[in-house]
Amino acid sequence: MPNETILEMKNITKNFPGVRALDNINFELRKGEIHALVGENGAGKSTLMSVLAGVHTDFTGTIIMDGKPAKFSNPKEAIVHGVGIIYQELDLVPEFSVGENIFLADELQTKGLGRIGLFSRKAIFAETRRILSGLGFDIDPEAKVGSLSIGEQQLVQIIKAIRLSAKVLVMDEPTARLAHDETEALFKIVKLLKGKGVSIIYISHHMEEILQIADRVSVLRDGKVVGTVARASTSLSEIVQMVVGKKLSDFITRPVIAQGEEILAVNGLAKAGCFSDISFRLCCGEILGIGGLVGSGRTEIAHCIFGADKPTAGEIFVEGRKVKIRSPLDAIKNSIILIPEERKNQGLILNHSVMSNLSLAFLRIISKYQFISGRERRQSAERMINRLRIKTPSLNQVVGNLSGGNQQKVVLGKWLPIKPKVVILDQPTRGIDIGAKREIYGLITELAQNGSGVIIISDELPELIGLADRIMVIAKGWKTFEFKRGEVNQSQLLEAVVSQEKIPAVQC
Repeated sequence: MPNETILEMKNITKNFPGVRALDNINFELRKGEIHALVGENGAGKSTLMSVLAGVHTDFTGTIIMDGKPAKFSNPKEAIVHGVGIIYQELDLVPEFSVGENIFLADELQTKGLGRIGLFSRKAIFAETRRILSGLGFDIDPEAKVGSLSIGEQQLVQIIKAIRLSAKVLVMDEPTARLAHDETEALFKIVKLLKGKGVSIIYISHHMEEILQIADRVSVLRDGKVVGTVARASTSLSEIVQMVVGKKLSDFITRPVIAQGEEILAVNGLAKAGCFSDISFRLCCGEILGIGGLVGSGRTEIAHCIFGADKPTAGEIFVEGRKVKIRSPLDAIKNSIILIPEERKNQGLILNHSVMSNLSLAFLRIISKYQFISGRERRQSAERMINRLRIKTPSLNQVVGNLSGGNQQKVVLGKWLPIKPKVVILDQPTRGIDIGAKREIYGLITELAQNGSGVIIISDELPELIGLADRIMVIAKGWKTFEFKRGEVNQSQLLEAVVSQEKIPAVQC
């Protein structure tokens, strides 16, 4: 039956000290349905799924699976009853093979060896090959997981879950680290599982993905279900308004900003085997968007301008003056900063405090005779927290414990006191919720209004169209298109980004 209910969560309420995380939530999942669960960070999505997975057991309400009441005392019980969860951070052993990871929880026992506990690697690899073939993928079962692409690792994680007979599969931000083609491959797998009767709860901040793949969408806000709508009868604007209570048109808009003199010029920049002959100009107050597929050379261009990578050809001028940028320190001295794509690995010291991270870039400014002024450090951090509305219990909070949006504000906030002339942002809103995106957009606009030249690299086409004065498209290491503001819509930009025919290939 197409509308057969496989899971009901009725009147689910969960409290943490001083906080009601879930407030009388009702949620229904049908057999063979892809049901998207959306909301800002802190809305209750992860807590609700942790209740379902047996992580949180001290809740009130009822869980019903296959028409019978169910309450799982731990995650293992949830798995046994057919609930599988694929978290954003993959739970795989890089040094183990694909087959070993898939069968890690319960290896195939060998027969006839006379020992209990031994397993047949041959049997594991054969069964893994059969499963992969059934899904239409050609991955070596004996390959180490650490050698695979992120998309292939994601596939291994999915197979690991469904092999344990998952009836309900929860996918938490499954495309956050995937390239465009890997995302399309994932969607094929999801639809294949749907066809086999697996019910999927799909958590994502990417609204366009949800409208492409979901059957229904449930929106959580402040621990409550705001509403559930059929994907076929809703729109992006309606979902955004449900999530934050504001229209989409209130998000990616900005005033006209008067542009000043040229602040950055890049002439014939190239990196052998990665990109070639990249030239562009950037003025004070201008926002330049860079679009392209993952691997097109976008990020490598940014790294060469910032000095993190060494170009093999080309020239860089700042305010008409030719500069040599051999390292990030050279870039910073020339007032060029980079907000990297991997904020956790490259933009923050995760086990340090918010104050420590916010003051990293301007310690020289607040130090005298090699002594750092603790008072000035604290005051500056407090000003930045207030200015950027960073949500943190205290200055001493470990930055790794903040939400993705607040971490991104810290990465940006550490640079603002030095008043950069050129700001490069690589995927500035990846993995953060809609409300945090709105605030980041405001900060980008503020940077341009204050005279900085801003470069944004983004996979999100509405972001580029809404913010950029110009959009430069990079494909296979070459500049292929350039659009002025108002010249291109989303479908046209997507066509330009994915169209790579008759373009010389440059492999990164």
